[in-house]
Amino acid sequence: MDEPEKIALSALQHWLYCPRQCGLIHLEQVFDENIYTLRGQALHAKVDVPGVETAKGVRVERALPLWHDALGLLGKSDVVEFLAGGVPYPVEYKHGSRNKAADIAACDDLQLAAQAVCLQAMSGKPVNEGAIYYATSKRRRVVEITEQLRADVAHTAQAIRNMLVSGELPPPLSAELAAKRCKACSLLERCQPQATHAGVLAAYAALFDPDA
Repeated sequence: MDEPEKIALSALQHWLYCPRQCGLIHLEQVFDENIYTLRGQALHAKVDVPGVETAKGVRVERALPLWHDALGLLGKSDVVEFLAGGVPYPVEYKHGSRNKAADIAACDDLQLAAQAVCLQAMSGKPVNEGAIYYATSKRRRVVEITEQLRADVAHTAQAIRNMLVSGELPPPLSAELAAKRCKACSLLERCQPQATHAGVLAAYAALFDPDA
């Protein structure tokens, strides 16, 4: 049986935030910078260099390669702490504040859960918890890796794979979600969600216009 096409761990976070953003990055292979992406890169520059150290008796590995053959996931961690018995504890670094809106925090949780699923498959040890470190707050938020999150990882990976196989770029977010999320997206100019929404509405109106 052929192995599934590999999907970057970061793609899961992109998909949950906006499937169209995910498609632009991972299907069409385009990416633009803005202040938010540059801040993220500056933060990750500190943790993207592979290395091992011991802090307070805990072995810490940075930029550890991660994979899950069955789900076809591939990527690397920011930080993995190895607790008693060698149990992996993933820590994902994000810029911004710990007090994110719940729907945005959920995107971070999914990416962390994907790392946990990979680490559990690689190590054979249960990974039931991890944390997200927010640079602005300089605080962690502990995340329980629930069965629902694990199921969401598998479901999202399959949705992304279906998109890659079809070659079709997902539509933009609904107008309501776009108003909340698109302003901060570095791909806003490429995506043009307002124009797309306007085009859809015009086509819909023409469909029911007897004089059209």
